[in-house]
Amino acid sequence: MRLLPHLSLGELPPPWAPRLCSPDGRCQSAARGSRGERRSRAGMEDWVYCLFFFCAVFSARVLGFPNGKINAACDSMLPSHGNVVSQTTAAPYRISISSSSFDPGNKITVTLQGIDSSTFKGFLLQARAVSGDGIVGTFQIIDPNTQGLLCNQVENSSMSHTNRNSKQNVTAIWVAPSGTGNVQFRATVVQNVSVFWADVRSQTLVSSSSSVDSTSGREGCGTQKFCFISPTGCNLDDPNCYFMSSESLGGDAFKFEMSGLSDGYIAIGFSDDTQMGNDDIYICGKNATGQIEVQHAFSTGRTSPDILSLGNVQTIMTSFNNGIINCSFISRNPISTQSKAASNLYFIFLAQGPSSAGKIQKHPTTPFITPQKVNISSYEAVGSTSSTPSIIKAHGALMLIAWMTTGSIGMIFARYLKNTIRKTLLGKDIWFQIHLSLMVITVAETITAFVLAFVAVMGWANHAEAHAVIGCIIMILSFLQPGIALFRPSPQSKRRFIFNWFHALNAFVIKVLAVAVIFLGLQMLDPSPSRWMVKTMGGFVGWEALVYIMLDVNAWLKKKEKYEDSHRKIKNEMVLFLIYICGNLAFLIALLVGIGKS
Repeated sequence: MRLLPHLSLGELPPPWAPRLCSPDGRCQSAARGSRGERRSRAGMEDWVYCLFFFCAVFSARVLGFPNGKINAACDSMLPSHGNVVSQTTAAPYRISISSSSFDPGNKITVTLQGIDSSTFKGFLLQARAVSGDGIVGTFQIIDPNTQGLLCNQVENSSMSHTNRNSKQNVTAIWVAPSGTGNVQFRATVVQNVSVFWADVRSQTLVSSSSSVDSTSGREGCGTQKFCFISPTGCNLDDPNCYFMSSESLGGDAFKFEMSGLSDGYIAIGFSDDTQMGNDDIYICGKNATGQIEVQHAFSTGRTSPDILSLGNVQTIMTSFNNGIINCSFISRNPISTQSKAASNLYFIFLAQGPSSAGKIQKHPTTPFITPQKVNISSYEAVGSTSSTPSIIKAHGALMLIAWMTTGSIGMIFARYLKNTIRKTLLGKDIWFQIHLSLMVITVAETITAFVLAFVAVMGWANHAEAHAVIGCIIMILSFLQPGIALFRPSPQSKRRFIFNWFHALNAFVIKVLAVAVIFLGLQMLDPSPSRWMVKTMGGFVGWEALVYIMLDVNAWLKKKEKYEDSHRKIKNEMVLFLIYICGNLAFLIALLVGIGKS
């Protein structure tokens, strides 16, 4: 074999051959020998060159394509790195897109970036149709580290790297074609020659011709799939309507859909009971870049759920339009709860809440829950039960009555009406008897509400920690208030002022904390986007403050008067008190109705 037609390798000694020199200074290569020896040596050297040539080609195949010319990988999207296979852990990379939907001709900014400063050397990025899996659209190259590739006879239909330098992100413009449905961007990302991740996906880019909407999601409810809707019977065009569905595809495979109004996430949970804990959860929410993605999680108690690997979840379609989050996906993961319920019978939870930097926060309202265990593989359409258990409603109602009405009226009698009603009952002033009775009722209501809350949650509610802590403080101070009053000194005692100040200050602290805990409780009970119950409570606080100011002004003016009209049957403070009672009851009734319907 001769690599060069005009020169045999055997005719020239290799540069490393030793040289033999005679005493007269003449030298010749030791490689020179007989003609037969030279021919034998030439054949050996030709094979050496062939071996170098083969190794060079093979190493290029094994080490990949540092220049990014990887047209051969258009279909598989896998690098040729010998026996190296894709990593199975979560990829430290993500694909973000500038829009969640598109029309033909739209230009979408696509960014492939590392998470937590992760870098990569090579990549292959494509846009693929969700239905059919074909490569669609073309890329406009705007990053010097990227280049377009010819795939499926279409120029710039894929994008790759131009060098092996470390990169943290690359960006391109994708031009949407006509006549295609929903699209997902997919990438294979190479960290180094032995480590790469395949099938890194973006959220679904929804085509205007096949937009995911809540109306299509309701089709087949009760006849082809299970549906859970709250409020019961609501129209899915209504932004306040929350929806989930499940359709059995055989075995552990289900197609799930969920939608609802939220600025962070919506989630569905599968539980053996109506309490949080040991529940299998799917979350549809915003990630750190604001894109909608699906997550799999498991709750171990009344804490933030543990995020799991997404597992065997496919055909993910997501959208975020006019504040409505919508997700559809197929899961072949077996549903896991504490008892691993048979026959697909579960209580279904449907929750929504805020998120921060891609992490879900506690839901501000109690989730919607099915009235009983349901078979998620059945053809059934159900509405939610009252999302608030009756025992919690009773807790909230008692706290409202205690600290909006009985407690407030008792405080007003002690502060403003003691000199207005100058009659006695059972040897005590009537104002004092009324004050004492109302405050005893208030403490009894508070104790009952406190016990109901603990019975309802059977322990400590971590999702409402601030509410629970403040409630415990109110309980302690409420016990302390009548206890101190039992040991009060006589009105003539020099130390009486100490009791008066402490008694009044403790009552003020209890009142402030009670209002705060009511606000926190109403936030959890009020499912409406307008939060009208919280606003109504704010109106009550303003109303009560106004009446207190007017009563204080009236008391100050009375002190300034030189005489009092003894013929006047109804005094100013009584008129103000009666007006206060009317307003108080109006606010109380409105909130009690709201709790009843929560």
